[in-house]
Amino acid sequence: MRKPQVFTTVQDFRAALSEFVRHHSALKPTVGLVPTMGALHSGHAALIDAARADSDIVLASIFVNPLQFDDDADYRHYPRDLDSDLELLGAHGVDLVFAPDVQEMYPGFPEAPQVSVTAGAMGRLWEGASRPGHFDGVATVVTKLFAIMKPPAPSRFHAWFGEKDAEQVAIIRRMTTDLNLPVTIRSLPIVRDDQGLALSSRNQRLSPEDYEAALHLSRALFTLRERAAAGEPLRVDEVTAQLNQAEGVDLDYLVVVDPQTLQEIEPAQEPEGATAASGPLASEALVLIAARVGPVRLIDNMLLTPAH
Repeated sequence: MRKPQVFTTVQDFRAALSEFVRHHSALKPTVGLVPTMGALHSGHAALIDAARADSDIVLASIFVNPLQFDDDADYRHYPRDLDSDLELLGAHGVDLVFAPDVQEMYPGFPEAPQVSVTAGAMGRLWEGASRPGHFDGVATVVTKLFAIMKPPAPSRFHAWFGEKDAEQVAIIRRMTTDLNLPVTIRSLPIVRDDQGLALSSRNQRLSPEDYEAALHLSRALFTLRERAAAGEPLRVDEVTAQLNQAEGVDLDYLVVVDPQTLQEIEPAQEPEGATAASGPLASEALVLIAARVGPVRLIDNMLLTPAH
């Protein structure tokens, strides 16, 4: 197994990347970046494998970003295991890793950066409403990582994200367009375990009882997907009521939205009086769910496709 080169400062990483690109055999190499907060699992491995298949050079970052946490306890307890992370990155062919500390990314922290990026109205929907400032923190750190890790010309630059964080992916795509950032955003479908639970670093903190409770989230999404594909009414209110009664699940939201804008789907025209949540699905939509299960907050989503 080839170990990736690891750098903890911006200056050292940039110098190493420039050298790596300059000596690469490709005249115009494609560079793929997989940003992470560590505590890596097979979902991250799938992202890295996709980046490896698409790219000449693969980069990864490991940084637990304090700006996107609205709960200090969640930040402090977020799992961290750099040695294990580096083993996975090396096994899947990552070339260079940027693993800074908080002071390298935000000098003077805990004082907030003087200039940051706002996610705007999209960043105040759903997860953003429940965790004020979360997506501003995401937008700020991703913009910084793009600036730090962008390869020198004439390279092509792609960044890879998992679709489990569907709101995050939509916001990053919009941010990249609005700010004319020189990077192509690529995404990969959710990786689930054998029981259907979306893989997450936070799953490490679930007890066996919590895990069983967490399965209610993915089962609800599969139910809605099956109804949409069959042309049946979604009856989201019914699914929500079942989740509210599920032991160990503290539901925050379950909502059907437009995949690009994240706005809740407007009432359908047919049948009269039906909504996208209560009647048959009229067009492709995204269902978002968030709940607290045991000590952690879990999010999940699923694309709904109407019957043909």
